[in-house]
Amino acid sequence: MQWLRFAALVVIVSVLQAGFLDRIALSDFDIKPDLLFILVVFFSICGISEAKKVRSGAWQLDLTEAVIASFTIGLAADIVALPIGPRVLAFGIIGTCLANLHRVLVVRWVVYQAFVIFISSILAYLLVNLLCMLQGQHPFSLRTILWTSLYSAVLGPFLFLPCAWWMGIKTSRFSR
Repeated sequence: MQWLRFAALVVIVSVLQAGFLDRIALSDFDIKPDLLFILVVFFSICGISEAKKVRSGAWQLDLTEAVIASFTIGLAADIVALPIGPRVLAFGIIGTCLANLHRVLVVRWVVYQAFVIFISSILAYLLVNLLCMLQGQHPFSLRTILWTSLYSAVLGPFLFLPCAWWMGIKTSRFSR
């Protein structure tokens, strides 16, 4: 993986998550998509194979890189929205599970990608809620979790192609 491009992508998405998303939030409920979690799903399901260079010059992502990317994106999410800790663990665990699941199931259709984002986002934020309660922090409401997950699921698959282009990942790798 090209770690410099990855770092630039995470910084750009973190800045968007921290500031720009207020403009597209559902104003009545302050619900906005979680772009950083969409990145976790992208790097977990974009194609887990051996770390080797393919003909186009793009690097394929292996399982270790997917896990490192998940934990790194979780750290960025914690920096954007304090307290530090719950999202690192939740995003890392969910990203690792998705990367291992991708060895068996290929998620290439947009509807399936949206479904994976929706379900894994709910699971991740339930885990974040549990970890926040253990720290004595105020957890998210279930309504916020469901609507944020739905908003992320609708927006997420449309962000996969620009992310793949930026990272130099062949889009045909979503299929077997």
